[in-house]
Amino acid sequence: MRTVTQDVRQAAVIAFRAGRICLVLSSGGKRWVVPKGCIERGQTAGETALQEAWEEAGLLGVLGREPIGSYIYHKAGMTRHVTVFHMEVTEIAQDWPERSWRRRRWLGRTQVEARIQDLGLRKLVRKFLTAESQALAHS
Repeated sequence: MRTVTQDVRQAAVIAFRAGRICLVLSSGGKRWVVPKGCIERGQTAGETALQEAWEEAGLLGVLGREPIGSYIYHKAGMTRHVTVFHMEVTEIAQDWPERSWRRRRWLGRTQVEARIQDLGLRKLVRKFLTAESQALAHS
């Protein structure tokens, strides 16, 4: 019997402030990830990314104009296509909707790359950090 794989569209945000990236614990509490969630009908990927940054990490900020890239992963028999944005964090709340079950942690380049298990996401984080450090070198 053949199973049909469903595609799910998601959006994520690499939240950046003072040279550090914010990671949150996954919903299962076993992995460090960036805020991410399903794009609901009527929402853009950017709107979803901002919403997830708030709900999962208590972060507000300015989203980059364009996504920095995307990656694919598989979970529960579904293929998930994740569009990833970067966000310059302007406000960090002490209380947020998912605070009771998610921890957030601010990490530098080496630490963040070591914590992210998903290869596709790790590549995008590396791409973002490289572009960020090049921009600083030219300013």
